[in-house]
Amino acid sequence: MLAAFILAAQAPAARAGVVLITPEEALLPTPKGVHVARAITRGPRIDLAGPDAKEARSPLRLQLKFRGFGGATINLDSLRVTYMKLPNVDLTSRVRPFVQPTGIEIPDAEAPPGEHLVRVEIHDSEGRRTVTTFLLSVVH
Repeated sequence: MLAAFILAAQAPAARAGVVLITPEEALLPTPKGVHVARAITRGPRIDLAGPDAKEARSPLRLQLKFRGFGGATINLDSLRVTYMKLPNVDLTSRVRPFVQPTGIEIPDAEAPPGEHLVRVEIHDSEGRRTVTTFLLSVVH
């Protein structure tokens, strides 16, 4: 699933937050033609949450919600968060402190201006896998 999503700022620009994407990483080349698998799955669901806005400023509130089905629980150890660049940048260790069984909530994620393609992968307790790719748009 590819979702275009713009997150609203929840904090003043002067406040320092958690570095999600560095300016140097943003300068890396973006891969062409990201392909997203489209299939019906019983795997867990990953939803972007939070207010929708036309412009997001950094730091911003990043929220993802996880939901298992059929009594399955989310396997938090399987979480992988990747910034889609050449080469890919593993963001998992940066978001790990904000992970809960219900999702991820970073109140003050910092990212440079631009469009950032992020992939989130998670498995449930039954071993079913879900991958979601979203576009994080940040303005000056």
